[in-house]
Amino acid sequence: MLNQSVGIRSLAISLPSGVRTNDFWRKNYPDLVKQAEQLTLAKAFAPEKSDSNEANLWIEEMIPYLSDPFRGCVERRVISNGEDVLTLGYQAACQALEAADLTAEDIDLAIVNTMMPKGIIVGDAAFFAGKLGLHCPAWNLESACSAAMVALQTAYAQVRSGECRNVLVITSAAYSDFLVPNDTLSFLMGDGASAFVVSEVNTNYGILGSKILNTSETWGGFDVHVLNDRGKVQMQMQPTENAGAVQQSVNKHFCTCCEGAATAAGVTLDKINFFVFHAPMAWYVKSCTRALGIDPTQTINLNSYLGNIGPVLPPMYLYFAAQAGRIHENDLVLLYAIGYSGNSTAFVMRWGDVALGSLPKNSDKILQAARSQAPMAVVT
Repeated sequence: MLNQSVGIRSLAISLPSGVRTNDFWRKNYPDLVKQAEQLTLAKAFAPEKSDSNEANLWIEEMIPYLSDPFRGCVERRVISNGEDVLTLGYQAACQALEAADLTAEDIDLAIVNTMMPKGIIVGDAAFFAGKLGLHCPAWNLESACSAAMVALQTAYAQVRSGECRNVLVITSAAYSDFLVPNDTLSFLMGDGASAFVVSEVNTNYGILGSKILNTSETWGGFDVHVLNDRGKVQMQMQPTENAGAVQQSVNKHFCTCCEGAATAAGVTLDKINFFVFHAPMAWYVKSCTRALGIDPTQTINLNSYLGNIGPVLPPMYLYFAAQAGRIHENDLVLLYAIGYSGNSTAFVMRWGDVALGSLPKNSDKILQAARSQAPMAVVT
């Protein structure tokens, strides 16, 4: 197996049924919206000059959004009607298995990241193993917003070494379930899930190279306060004195990781056909395209419709790009994600015959946006 090509065999996503627009806060928390510039979101992401060209590009692209308290986010998908982080992940996992034409018996390892785990301390891998009828090991993996990418690297290594044939990766996030809505940070956050199967693929397809660096400088940028709302655990995040380091580091490792992944793959960045960037903020993708000097039509930005779904974003964007016909077989694709107190990660893969799960019911608008190559407008 050591000389075999390994990559994504199937990819699926799940979106909750609820849609939360900015009117939710305007109606229910009008004072919060009025005072937004003095609160968490504005404090965490404020213009701050840097010696880093990449960080300054980030700041330049942020400035047009500063007049919008929602920072460019218009809609987010949120759980409702009994949905939670487990139901979202389970739906995505079932679709990934079906698309790959595999059963639970075919899976040799499951890697799970949930944000936030229903298990709180131990994570939810055991839940998914039981619910899906898996008889293989099931691991919980944590790397903040880069968790799906770190799981991809882990799965790749397991299959490439011959330890496993098929690895199922599940990433699910339900921020609306635990972030207090009267905190401006919740303006950015949405819910969703992804799942993919990593297996042996056709020669010269799949993952060709990667580069991963830790983001230790971001540790301690936020204080997390755990609240008890009538027996329900909720969290409130407040920026600390080190919050500036979080912002400065957003692009610190970006070019290094992207160029490193391309070098490991034996290609140059100008040979990449499509780029998928983790986009926690509306301006992030544009700052990335400028940093690399690439054509904006070679990437995708769905922040206005999905918000920040943390670790789910890279596979979610990859899925919509493929569904929209923006990625074709034999294309070279670069994925990048950064995780606060986690890792900066980049992969180069050659897109092959990747089976896609069915499109979620309430995602027509998102798919249409994915098909469009026009830049996203600021909507307040």
